[in-house]
Amino acid sequence: MKRLKPSEGTVISVRVVPRSSLEEITRDAEGVWKAKLTAPALEGRANEALISMLSKRLGIRKSAVQIISGEKARLKRVKIAGLDGGRIEELLTSDRQARKKG
Repeated sequence: MKRLKPSEGTVISVRVVPRSSLEEITRDAEGVWKAKLTAPALEGRANEALISMLSKRLGIRKSAVQIISGEKARLKRVKIAGLDGGRIEELLTSDRQARKKG
């Protein structure tokens, strides 16, 4: 995760897996987030689904999530405004743990 000035947010790397049977986000050994999305990688639908998923799981507005590179690639760099890297990791991993228990 790249730290920016607090007002700018945090940049994370996300590898997108479109047309998945379920929607979830996990983290690999290299620290790259892996987002499985049901949306296809067609006409920006997977990008929209990624922004929606992250905003929902992080409890922030969609406008606070921005794909800054990789719009047409599976590996994307995503800027998240208003949260630091530790808080992002905490929210995404705690959400995953809650889903496993539920």
